[in-house]
Amino acid sequence: MDVYVDIIPKILPGAIITIQLLVASSCLALVIAFIAGLGRVSRFAVVRSLTSVYVELFRGTSLLVQMFFIFFALPAFGFQFSPFLAGVTALGLNYGAYGSEIVRGAILAIPNGQTEASIALNMTRWQRMRLVILPQAIRMMLPGFGNTSIELLKGTSLVSLITLTDLTYKGLMVQNTNISYTFPVFIVLLIMYFVIALPLIFGVRKLEKNASKGVVKA
Repeated sequence: MDVYVDIIPKILPGAIITIQLLVASSCLALVIAFIAGLGRVSRFAVVRSLTSVYVELFRGTSLLVQMFFIFFALPAFGFQFSPFLAGVTALGLNYGAYGSEIVRGAILAIPNGQTEASIALNMTRWQRMRLVILPQAIRMMLPGFGNTSIELLKGTSLVSLITLTDLTYKGLMVQNTNISYTFPVFIVLLIMYFVIALPLIFGVRKLEKNASKGVVKA
């Protein structure tokens, strides 16, 4: 038990960095997901093509390679990123691409009758999307966004490879100072990541429950 008492205070500062990284990159990913998702269903072919290229590029390549490219390669072109900003950017762009498919799928899942009814009410395209389609689609997006947020949390461990002192980085530093700490360190890391994930799990479930109130299932 004394081993864990010694390890936890040393790793705890890394947990704060991980939480900050999770919040910042989740916000960026959410914004990108909606922009790209709406772009995928745009009536303009150019917009659909550009967003499709972005989505397939970031879904089809490694998050680690993307992170290395942003942090190590972009400075050669005059774009300098701090480790934290590089991590947020890479995670936001990568998981935003996955999230865009959740947005697109939910929008396309809305029955055509909803659109036809809103057209009959003389609504503009923007009014149809904002007042009719999105309120229903968002309820369908919640489970997918919940899963993506958990995956994003697990993806934050990669920022230790670009020198950001997150939870994993701190744990590896402690483990390297004392090889006998290897097992306890990774037990603590597993528990800490799970504890950070719990609010996401219960938060999404609560949102799903609130969003389903008053909804009549067919």
